[in-house]
Amino acid sequence: MRYDLVIFDNDGVLVDSEPIANVILAGYLTELGHPTSYEDSLRDYMGSAVHRVHDLVRERTGQALPADFDATLHARTFEAFERELSAVEGVEDVLGALRADGIPYCVASSGSHERIRVGHRRTGLDRWFDDSVVFSAQDVGRGKPDPDLFLYAARQMGVAPERCVVVEDSRLGVAAALAAGMDVYGFTAMTTAGDLTGAKGCFADMKELLALLV
Repeated sequence: MRYDLVIFDNDGVLVDSEPIANVILAGYLTELGHPTSYEDSLRDYMGSAVHRVHDLVRERTGQALPADFDATLHARTFEAFERELSAVEGVEDVLGALRADGIPYCVASSGSHERIRVGHRRTGLDRWFDDSVVFSAQDVGRGKPDPDLFLYAARQMGVAPERCVVVEDSRLGVAAALAAGMDVYGFTAMTTAGDLTGAKGCFADMKELLALLV
């Protein structure tokens, strides 16, 4: 394999959380008087940290979201995860192959550490990721498209950015990886290749990933 570290996004790449989370986010924003469709939520917020929601609402309306917005959004999302969340089909086969070949991997997500862990416990992916290989936008203060998170993950894992490859499913994530000087492959289960401009390659089925990495 030509990379020394594989960095996985979490939502939409490891766990099939984007449909669940964006239905909840769109509904909650609409409830608060900021009409948002599911498609709007995917376009504007998929792959980002929650601070982007605050930033865009303030920019567009001049209004601040409620002080308890984050807590309420997380509670609703985690409750739905406990009922509905599943791992992305085929991802455990990929993780198993990387582990068998001794290829280091980690997760770098715009979501909080709690969100990552709730999803991993629910889906059984926690057996593949201990705390030493889980990185969140909380660790650096800003989420994607800023490159800070990916650079932090590479630094913590002891790998130069140019020796890393990122697996992403959002345009914000692809932008962050490119800004970090890393190769990135785009997973198109919920997005089109055209939305992931700059990706070195795209794939629609997780079983295709390993062939791209060698």
